[in-house]
Amino acid sequence: MSTGAPPETARPEAAGRPAAARRRARRPGGRPLLYTSYAQDMALLDTRAKKIWFYGIVLAALLASQVLVDDMLSLLAMAYVVAIGAIGLNIVTGYAGQVSLGHAFFLAIGAYTGAAISGDPDGRVLGLGVTSILVWLPAAGLAAALAGVIVAPLATRLRGLYLAIVTLGLVFLGEHIFKEWDQLTGGPGVGRPAAVVELFGLRLDRPGPLGSKEQQLYLLMLVLLVVFAVAARNLARSRIGRGFAAIRDRDIAAEVIGVPLTRYKLLAFAISSFYAGCAGALLYTVTGFFDPGSFNLLMSVQFIAMVLIGGVATISGSIAGALFITLLPRLTRELPALVPVISADTTQTPNVFQVETVLYGLLIVLFLVFEPRGLFGVWIRVRNYWKSWPFSY
Repeated sequence: MSTGAPPETARPEAAGRPAAARRRARRPGGRPLLYTSYAQDMALLDTRAKKIWFYGIVLAALLASQVLVDDMLSLLAMAYVVAIGAIGLNIVTGYAGQVSLGHAFFLAIGAYTGAAISGDPDGRVLGLGVTSILVWLPAAGLAAALAGVIVAPLATRLRGLYLAIVTLGLVFLGEHIFKEWDQLTGGPGVGRPAAVVELFGLRLDRPGPLGSKEQQLYLLMLVLLVVFAVAARNLARSRIGRGFAAIRDRDIAAEVIGVPLTRYKLLAFAISSFYAGCAGALLYTVTGFFDPGSFNLLMSVQFIAMVLIGGVATISGSIAGALFITLLPRLTRELPALVPVISADTTQTPNVFQVETVLYGLLIVLFLVFEPRGLFGVWIRVRNYWKSWPFSY
């Protein structure tokens, strides 16, 4: 029997609940992890936890410049530069599925382009005297990207092992060219100074207003890493990034659904080479000197190890892998004190450098067998465990 009163009058609390629920649903924090728009779904940091972690890590990295000693800052600065190169390799290998073993070749092109543009015009090697990083850094990336565009047509005809062998040949070709081109490289065992780091008339490779040389270079490399990482992450979630993923998963199917294979493979090599060129130009600004022997097969293997150990097709995995591989020698240098059989003298066997080389290959095998997703996969496992704790499902 009806009481004659409308439901809103008879049950005011019942009427208030749906309205409150609607208000909570409209608020961003009302229903966590649920998206109510495409903008939320496509956001770079799409959850509150990701925002907290990102800003927390960046803040901790900035504070580290005031806490750590200069020697450690130099090592981390180099790790940040290497991470830029690892991101570039992950774009072409992880996202686009084009296996490349010639990353050291593109790093060398960027390094010598940057050094030649900023070098002393009256020095013993080629130099143009343009020391601004705003000039030589993009130029180094574009020179390497041009080399990547020249190599890219091979990717449309080859894939898998055949493409890997062709790119591997670039490393030996580059070693020969750079060893013979003394006017540019200074020759084997002699080398040349790295690019001069100058920004708005301020030399960052000298003590300045931001602190010591190591502190200033550390902050510069950190800022550049954030810029390159954010750009790569935006690329990965764009239309081009989805095209890369389609080519990686099955290139024939990707072509059937309208992905232009030639254009996208060329674009993947160009972007990857651009990252490698910029990383190469920055790599030796910390030490200030390099020679043609620096860009060998071992360097390409190290970058492959960074991608596989960190995590294929992940930007954060590339950074984690670069930090891991760069900091690994610092740990192996302590082995002679712990394991007397291992010597610090390179003329004896086994020595720490041989152990490092063995560890690169061993870690690649172990991660591929036990954790194919790398360090990023380990983090996913830990995160999922604590999200579902104390339940096992």
